Amino acid sequence: MTDADLIDRFLAALVREVGGNRRRWRLVLGTVRLHDVATHPHCNWSIAPAGGIDEVAEVERVADDLRLRHPIVVPIVTGG
Repeated sequence: MTDADLIDRFLAALVREVGGNRRRWRLVLGTVRLHDVATHPHCNWSIAPAGGIDEVAEVERVADDLRLRHPIVVPIVTGG
């Protein structure tokens, strides 16, 4: 799974479970930070959502679920 796939899963879950639209949730979610698996072997990604207290709580709830199912994420590799 890539970081873009993870964002898509976040957005789909938030819209389905909480409501609202993907654009707003994308703004609240922010970016997915990837960490080196050597130093973070159990889960190599993190987020820092920014929004209202209820929005952040919903993002963190979904994050807990996604961490269990998708603990390791790889960056998108672009051609070059």
